[in-house]
Amino acid sequence: MRSDFRHKFYSKYNSAFKEHISDFGQKSIVKMWKKNDYLYFPLISSYSANVPILELGCGRGYMLEYLRNKGFNNLKGIDISEEQIKISKQKGFDVEVADVFDYLNRNGIKFKAIIALDFVEHFSKDELIPLFEKIFNKLDDGGIFIFHTPNGQSLLSTNLIYGDLTHLTIFTPNSALQLLKLVGFNNISFYESGPVPKNVLGLFRLLIWQIIKLGYNFASLVETGSKNKVLTQNFIGMAKK
Repeated sequence: MRSDFRHKFYSKYNSAFKEHISDFGQKSIVKMWKKNDYLYFPLISSYSANVPILELGCGRGYMLEYLRNKGFNNLKGIDISEEQIKISKQKGFDVEVADVFDYLNRNGIKFKAIIALDFVEHFSKDELIPLFEKIFNKLDDGGIFIFHTPNGQSLLSTNLIYGDLTHLTIFTPNSALQLLKLVGFNNISFYESGPVPKNVLGLFRLLIWQIIKLGYNFASLVETGSKNKVLTQNFIGMAKK
């Protein structure tokens, strides 16, 4: 049986922990969508507009808004937070309050893409194997699972890892690879989620980040003889069925 702590946290997740965050203004939305154009859209750009897409832990519907703006029209979302689902519904999305295990067990739909942003880290190791198995089974052949999660091997990961009491498991690309392969995924890739060249400032930040990575990987090569490609605070995983 899963601990009841989730109910206590998520019943007030919006009002208690995000009350200082209002809905993004248009300027912030444009900035976020431009970044998504680099990080996420290339992973799904080959899909037709009507493919079924599910977002796990959809929250206030920010990713659903982005997908709708890109033309996708068969979107579903779930979240355990009633407060956040209420906000998503006000935006016109097909969303519901649901426990992910219950939803994946009872829903007969197969999805072309399942997206889970800042979601998988909220589960224990005992829960992750059945969770990833259910996600794998709910994908169409050729479907993809996309997730975004804190990176345990990042230079600056501490604040993200320990900044939320609901974080139970922290991944690195290698540990995520173990789990994904265990449940049946084979075509697996990992990406950084740091600066993107969406403008001059983004290009400058990306250049500085590459220099920082060079320094880190030089030290890593000296100590261990190896280096790491994914060092941002969060990373993106993509696995195809």
